[in-house]
Amino acid sequence: MIYDLPALHDPVDQGDIIDGCPVLRISQFSISDLLRELADSLEIEGAFSRVVVLTQTCDLANRKTTVASVALVRDAEQLVQQGLLKASDVRGAIRAGRVFGWYFLPQSDEHGLPESIVDLHPLHTVRLDLLTALCQHGRRRARIQPLYREHLAKHFADTYSRIGLPSPYATD
Repeated sequence: MIYDLPALHDPVDQGDIIDGCPVLRISQFSISDLLRELADSLEIEGAFSRVVVLTQTCDLANRKTTVASVALVRDAEQLVQQGLLKASDVRGAIRAGRVFGWYFLPQSDEHGLPESIVDLHPLHTVRLDLLTALCQHGRRRARIQPLYREHLAKHFADTYSRIGLPSPYATD
């Protein structure tokens, strides 16, 4: 199986799927105020979201960081209903791992997870102690198992390490 559920007080690990994580984004700003370093011109929105931890297990286990990188885990059906993805893409190219920035996660009735897409486009940084507290209060839904989480990590790395050319090669 792709998922399991660690004990309540197990440490946060790569591949943990956590509900209710606060994710913030800047929704409005004034460049002139920012250049004068006036922070009150920033408008910040927050949402409680399902996320997956992307930070490497070794960094978490060895306490080399106080924050973790996370990505949103979005319900695949809702993305289709919103017109952001086509159902055929979810079942085909995304599920096969051929679309940069989107990673398919299968449904799990046991863990209450619908078919989902990890959205690697907007990445977020969350304090590790906050993620730990959420896990200890029952917000960890599941953990993606080895091989599957390494596959996700590879897709994450490929998404951000690819090199785009200014124009395609000329053909005869």
